[in-house]
Amino acid sequence: MRRGRVGGAGRATPRWVTSAGAEAEVAAGGPRAPTCTAMDMDVAPGSVVEPGWLLSPEGRQHRDAILRKGRRRLFGLLERPALPPALAAAPAAYKLFVSGKSGVGKTALVAALAGAEGPAGHHETLGIQATTVYWPAKVRDAGRPVLFQLDFWDCGETALKKFDHILPACKEEADGVLFLFSFTDRCSFEDLPGQVARVTRPEENLVRVVVGTKFDLSPQADVTERDVAAFERAWRLPVLRASGAPRARGRRGRGDAGARAELARVAPLLDALAERLWRRDQLAAGLLPAGSPSPPPQASPTQ
Repeated sequence: MRRGRVGGAGRATPRWVTSAGAEAEVAAGGPRAPTCTAMDMDVAPGSVVEPGWLLSPEGRQHRDAILRKGRRRLFGLLERPALPPALAAAPAAYKLFVSGKSGVGKTALVAALAGAEGPAGHHETLGIQATTVYWPAKVRDAGRPVLFQLDFWDCGETALKKFDHILPACKEEADGVLFLFSFTDRCSFEDLPGQVARVTRPEENLVRVVVGTKFDLSPQADVTERDVAAFERAWRLPVLRASGAPRARGRRGRGDAGARAELARVAPLLDALAERLWRRDQLAAGLLPAGSPSPPPQASPTQ
């Protein structure tokens, strides 16, 4: 994926980003770095699922099942992709809570992952908004495609602070948390340690992933790649990146090329989530020894 601009020359790195700064924060009673598991950082991209498989000829039937008239299909509460009997199987369902400060692009990110039109402007989400995304991926150890059902739960920051029941409802039976910050909002990046401490506890068996939004808006970049690398080292949490360019509203029937381009845009992030969720289940089921690193990525015949 294309990286954002390395900007902000001369800006001091926050103390909590460095290992010494993180230790000082803990000693002072501040945010504590979570106890990380193998699923947090030790999942090599492409080691669990075949990258780009959905866009390959082999993935054509699964791709057609999530498209309609040249664009992503939006599924109702009781709907799911229709596949031929030989390929049909119960989806692997996961619940993901999307956390982040107001304005970082939580709702826009979920809309992009679902193939829906994002909001025209910033409007804080009222209450809880749940969105289901179906994402087929070929899992290497299973040797077959798996239909991932990713249920994203998003809520507005104001509602989260005002109502005590919102956070427990979003986290109930959750499988993972996406911590969002914007590359154009340094305050949202510096809030990450506090956000992790407020939302999760070290003993929870959750997939934890940080997502930086608007990383391609280079002129407005306010978080550097050096900042991101330091955060990953200190907190042992992977940082994924999401585009800030909104999808054009009202465009329909763009054909196969347009649909493939849209899928290619969200595939790296969705594949990464599928990999970590699948690996967490392997560890929980005892199919992998605790703390075992993921195997190196294999060459994919579809690439």
